[in-house]
Amino acid sequence: MRKNVMKKVTAAILAASMIFSLTACGGSDAPAEAPATEAPAAEAPAAEAPEAEAPEAEAPAAEEAASGEDDLVAAAQAEGSLVVYGSCEEAYLSAACQKFEEMYGIKVDYQRLSTGEVYTKIEEEAGNPSGDVWFGGTTDPYNEAVAAGLLEPYAAKNASHLLGDMYKDADGNWYGIYKGILGFMVNKEELDRLGLAVPQDWDDLLKPEYKGLIGMSNPSTAGTAKLVINTMVQTKGHDEAMKYFQELDKNVYQYTKSGSGPSKMVGPGECVIGIGFLHDGITQILSGYDNIELVIPASGTSFEIGATAIFKGCKHPNASKLWIEYALSPDCVDIAKDNESYQFLVLDNAKQPEEAAQFGLDPDNVIDYDFEDAKQNTAKYVEDFFTAVTNGSADAADGSRFLTE
Repeated sequence: MRKNVMKKVTAAILAASMIFSLTACGGSDAPAEAPATEAPAAEAPAAEAPEAEAPEAEAPAAEEAASGEDDLVAAAQAEGSLVVYGSCEEAYLSAACQKFEEMYGIKVDYQRLSTGEVYTKIEEEAGNPSGDVWFGGTTDPYNEAVAAGLLEPYAAKNASHLLGDMYKDADGNWYGIYKGILGFMVNKEELDRLGLAVPQDWDDLLKPEYKGLIGMSNPSTAGTAKLVINTMVQTKGHDEAMKYFQELDKNVYQYTKSGSGPSKMVGPGECVIGIGFLHDGITQILSGYDNIELVIPASGTSFEIGATAIFKGCKHPNASKLWIEYALSPDCVDIAKDNESYQFLVLDNAKQPEEAAQFGLDPDNVIDYDFEDAKQNTAKYVEDFFTAVTNGSADAADGSRFLTE
């Protein structure tokens, strides 16, 4: 399947707005009134006193806050470096790290890993992590890390800008930065060629005519797949969900390592239907694949909260705290849309990407996702998934279909 030149006016306008050149991360050297009385002469001074004193009372608080910020920046700069494991897309990860370097003069080393890979890595390192912070990726693996005691709580000041308490861990172990909608991406040209209809709901994916046409991510490595599993459990019940995955597996061509993998396969025709986050589909459409159609499942869908967190035992704790404050600011999140990432932002002082709304996505048209159930049971549900589809554990999975590299 050749890459199509965009023909739709809307997509063309959107594509023009995102032309942006990226550079790799490198070090930077940037541096109350008084009660009334019968003595009028006594009233005036009492009434005037609060007005005169109010600005002076506010100043120490403002100065203290500024001093605290300056102290954190100085402590972070004294540490000199930061290691970021990023589970968002590479372009955004690179741009976010580069801007942090430019703003604070702190050298950033980063590595792009799927959320499952990050969790496995920090679990193996057992409190002595080689990385400092986690950036991006859905929160189900973050919650697994919380349950395992692998994240460091931090009371972030910029968390005051979050749109609600649902966008943060109750104990400050992670904070949300964006919200992504789960759905399907389909290759319209291939479906037309095969004489097949566009699937409109989750159960449509079980139709035998879609055999070998579907791409999904591997729950051993991708948080996106874990969210798909949790979504089916929460909407269908556990046993029916496992039966669903048994049937779905008959139609799945490949389970990719990364959650965004299926979206990248749809445009070129490597798979015809991809299950994943619809903002990844927008990225592909704006890159030139105008043969892709986005589908929001008719019976309902769920969403990710892309997060950021500090690893317990990290080598650069002050730089890590500064990163969290930075990640929860427009300085960081507003550059996402310029770097191939069109998720809805969850900060009240951020600028929402117009592209997501223009493609018909609604961040509120989602199920009431049970994060607590996901926190407590995701690992078990993943095991049950593999029992259902491979008659064993993840180790029994066919390596040519369940990719880990």
